[in-house]
Amino acid sequence: MAQNPVVSAFRYRAFISYSHQDKTWADWLHKALETYRVPSRLVGQQTAAGTIPRRLLPIFRDRDELASATDLGRKVNEALGQSENLIVICSPRSAASRWVQEEVLAFKRLGRSERIFCLIVDGEPNASDWPGREAEECFAPALRCQLDADGQPTTARTEPIAADARPGKDSRSTAKLKLIAGMLDISFDSLRQRELQRRHRRMTAITAAALVVMAVTTALAIRATIAQHAADVASQVAERRQKQAEDLVDFMLGDLNDKLQEVKRLDIMEAVDNKAMAYFASLPLTDVTGQALAQRAKALEKIGRIREELGHLPAAMASYQAAAKLTSTLATAAPTDTPRQLQHARILTFIGENHWFQGQLDEAQASFESAQNVLQRAESHAANDLVLQFELEMIDNNLGHVLEARGRLDEASVQYRRALELSRKLVAANPNKTEWAVELGGAHYNLGRLALLHGNLVTAIAEYGNDDAIESALAARDPKDNSQSDEVLMVRATLGCTLALAGEDDTGVQHLQQAVQMATTLVKLDSHNSDFQRDLAHYAQQLARLKRLNGDLASAQALTAQSLSIFSALVRDSSADASLQRELAEAQTEQAAESLAAGQVDAARAQVQAALHTLVPLLDRQPHDRSTLLATMTAQLLLANVSTDAAASAQLRSAVVTAAQAQRSGQGDPRLLALQVEAMLALGSKADAQPLIGQLWNSGYRDAALLAILHREHIAYPVNTAFQKQLLAATSRDER
Repeated sequence: MAQNPVVSAFRYRAFISYSHQDKTWADWLHKALETYRVPSRLVGQQTAAGTIPRRLLPIFRDRDELASATDLGRKVNEALGQSENLIVICSPRSAASRWVQEEVLAFKRLGRSERIFCLIVDGEPNASDWPGREAEECFAPALRCQLDADGQPTTARTEPIAADARPGKDSRSTAKLKLIAGMLDISFDSLRQRELQRRHRRMTAITAAALVVMAVTTALAIRATIAQHAADVASQVAERRQKQAEDLVDFMLGDLNDKLQEVKRLDIMEAVDNKAMAYFASLPLTDVTGQALAQRAKALEKIGRIREELGHLPAAMASYQAAAKLTSTLATAAPTDTPRQLQHARILTFIGENHWFQGQLDEAQASFESAQNVLQRAESHAANDLVLQFELEMIDNNLGHVLEARGRLDEASVQYRRALELSRKLVAANPNKTEWAVELGGAHYNLGRLALLHGNLVTAIAEYGNDDAIESALAARDPKDNSQSDEVLMVRATLGCTLALAGEDDTGVQHLQQAVQMATTLVKLDSHNSDFQRDLAHYAQQLARLKRLNGDLASAQALTAQSLSIFSALVRDSSADASLQRELAEAQTEQAAESLAAGQVDAARAQVQAALHTLVPLLDRQPHDRSTLLATMTAQLLLANVSTDAAASAQLRSAVVTAAQAQRSGQGDPRLLALQVEAMLALGSKADAQPLIGQLWNSGYRDAALLAILHREHIAYPVNTAFQKQLLAATSRDER
């Protein structure tokens, strides 16, 4: 008798939490779970998780399900509450993701910690416990800790339930079964035995089908080849037979490959793919329709993707390169046919990614540039094709990543800027697509960051201003979206700090005060949200610095005390968070500067020593992290100013100069230059400092700390009127 359908008490069988950088894994897992059929002999059984259903659907994915949502926080919380299980795709990317952390915390606060399952795809579990390997951590902090009665993380550790899909660990199929066994609350061995029984029943039929299809395909291929060289009267028959053969190849590469993968017959999969490759190699390129060539190219692309998935990168490259020969022929023959140009560019992009995976950066760049050239030529015939524009934007991003990995920041910036322009076009075509608008804002922010590293303050301020406008508009659409409000205050504070670097202290203070007020409101609305608390502490410290430098010491001290109180509590709860430790040390350094300004030298010395006690080990682990470097150099110079040992002070200042000059990129960063100038002047190297001072003046840098030092050294540093005009023009455009 057939079982009645099983209705879950929850709307979703599972909620998949992941970093957007692991989207490929999320795509696979989502499809694998929703298409899985529970072995019939298990359906209807009762377990601690309830009645075993026929299918595990629906599965919730926030990036897909919320594509049109305007209140991300509310929708995610609703989905978490309606999800029976939480599955976290674990990698160093997800471990650093704020959203993954919050989703895990929210699910644990629902009292369902035992229904959290992990899929490890990269990194190393608990690597944060090993000095020097913190960057390999794949578990988000919330996965590794228990919560207290108030739902706050504690120092008590917990070990997540995990399947391991890394190379050399569980296969994808085994990892999937382990997750499903956990969701159904049955033993893995029980599910595996049922699955093996089912697979054995199917294996014989599938294997036989594969061999029959291969034989039929070979026969049809031979007949098609002979027919192609026959008389004109037989050409239609040959074309029909060749079409039949290629339809069978499509089946071999599609449904048959999927079924063979299910029963773990990788040997037959490879045999099928190799047979298909040999078949395509035997076919002529002449006297064949364009549609047939396009179909061959698509099949070869599929072979490449299958081989890539199996980890056979050189074999995948051979497939892609064979496809590229076909798509190149088609694209050259029809330069105004946009779909053909897109297909060729897409194959070239796959080739570039394959080179990237193999660490071949030169070859990857060349392939991406070739794809870019194809699409740029096609633009003249399809300037308004959004699909083409999106492909161009993706290629620009790929090129930017390769160039950035090679340390060529200027060239990477060009690619990112072009990606920004394409994003603008896409948003203009669909202004209501929130996801595109968010990405557009992020593109502006990234360009602002790169501009600051290059010493271009006008561009940095303009880009941050653009992001501020976008984030503010998105927040205005839904004022109740606290997450979007948090995005607004972050870019508002960044813009304020950057304006202050250009000497616009009043505006900088105003922006930072707005950020602090917004953060205070968010903390009141959700006092358990550690991100809101962290933003309040961080921007209160930055505001305190500006207040101190502009003579308001009392306000600065109050803000810093608030910042230190919050940071101290956060670090106690998340002692492994390196960036949190750095921010606490920055607040301690600011406190030391305030103590020095109040004439409390001994207190200042103790406070900055405490900051360096944290910063020096952090910098040893990440010597090129710009935030940690700047924080450490600032603390070293302050300690040099309060030290009673002249030799030790000189050593600290020399270390600052050496560290700055050792940076591989971003040496035009005015913050870095200003710290070098301070160290050089204190060492008596005024002549060496002069070129850097000139560079700072040209950039328009007028941070209050630098101005005080130059005034004390009697070094002229007039206002750069040309820069002020440029800045005024840039900010006026932003206001319009």
